[in-house]
Amino acid sequence: MQREMTVIERAAGCCGELVLLRGDGHLEIVANGVFLMDTRGGTSERLHATAAADRMPSPGRIMIGGLGVGFSLAAALAHPGVTEVHVVEREAAVLRWNRGPLAALNGDALSDPRVHTYEADVVQWLAEAPSASLDAICLDVDNGPQWLVSPGNAWLYEDDGLSAAARVLAPRGVLSIWGAAPMPAVVARMQRHFEDVVVAEVPALRGEPDVVVVGRSARQGCAPSWDGLRSVVPPASVE
Repeated sequence: MQREMTVIERAAGCCGELVLLRGDGHLEIVANGVFLMDTRGGTSERLHATAAADRMPSPGRIMIGGLGVGFSLAAALAHPGVTEVHVVEREAAVLRWNRGPLAALNGDALSDPRVHTYEADVVQWLAEAPSASLDAICLDVDNGPQWLVSPGNAWLYEDDGLSAAARVLAPRGVLSIWGAAPMPAVVARMQRHFEDVVVAEVPALRGEPDVVVVGRSARQGCAPSWDGLRSVVPPASVE
């Protein structure tokens, strides 16, 4: 049965028209008629940040590429090892909505003094970021490499983009990539640039499971156990 959704705002964005919708007590973002994200569940989005924060050098600096509804940011801020978060989001409307109607659902995460926001394209920002300037990078700018919001985002999942991420990470830093479906080609490429690459599948409310892929830059010292991430996370409850 189709949900009744109310339009809160329409905005022109870099990827076309962005629409913020409300229905059944939840908010949803649509780009050019294609569903991007909503506030139902959020288990995989939170894992995306916590898996990286758990394994990065602590205290650590995280970059979150793609703000979405703010669940990954909120999870990063709740982690005791996170000292600063750099949020890179090219859509002004998404930043504005996270300071407005979405704030009540993500704990007003953007107001935290540890957060630095950049209205910028993740591809360009990452290519220009200083070497060894971050301890974790969390990329969630598409529904995965199979469903790109913009063609230029493909660079992030190719060898050049993964190499750029490895350069920006400090020793033993962590890269985490979120997707709405398995991405074996990306996993294979990550194994060329990172160590201890693992995959977690999170059952979604509809369709294929969400996927979080995590890898570590050059190993130094003893690495923590990855066993917790290897397990499949239980499905999120329907609110």
